[in-house]
Amino acid sequence: MKRIVIFASGNGTNAQRIIDHFKGRTDAQVVQVLSNNKDAKVLERANLSKISAISFNRIALYKTDDVLHLLKASKPDLIVLAGFLWLFPEKIINAFPDSIINIHPALLPDFGGKGMYGMHVHKAVYAFAKANSHQKNYTGITIHKVTPEYDKGAFIFQTKVEVTEKDTTDTIADKVHALEHEYFPLVIEKLLKTP
Repeated sequence: MKRIVIFASGNGTNAQRIIDHFKGRTDAQVVQVLSNNKDAKVLERANLSKISAISFNRIALYKTDDVLHLLKASKPDLIVLAGFLWLFPEKIINAFPDSIINIHPALLPDFGGKGMYGMHVHKAVYAFAKANSHQKNYTGITIHKVTPEYDKGAFIFQTKVEVTEKDTTDTIADKVHALEHEYFPLVIEKLLKTP
């Protein structure tokens, strides 16, 4: 049984899709959800699915080994960042080499880096598309390995969707969420099956 631990900061719709995808499976399942936001809806989602749900603060992640000890106890085969907004600490990356992935709501290397998350990304994509309306514009998702820098890890998977003249930041966000929900659980499944 492969073990998945999810880190998330907010609502947790991607986490929910992953939990549901592996629910009742004998080959893999989500064993824990961790959040840097004690009020995050993702913790409620995990509790409803009877999955261990724990919140932590900056001290536990960066100044002590509390989060690292939690992870070592849960023995994950894969750590999944699904809307986790803090920079992941190098000590955890080193402890779980090649076993931590993130999803980014754009086609990296464009629209990545510090501060580029959620609607900030979609607004930047929208502004770029407006400024370049004479050409075909795309956005999408990038699933990548996690490194000590934002959005710099090796790409695992990308898929795109066209940004049209009728799109708004909200419709762009909806298109990207649809891609995330469709592909993220499938990419995770494939990674866990790869020797």
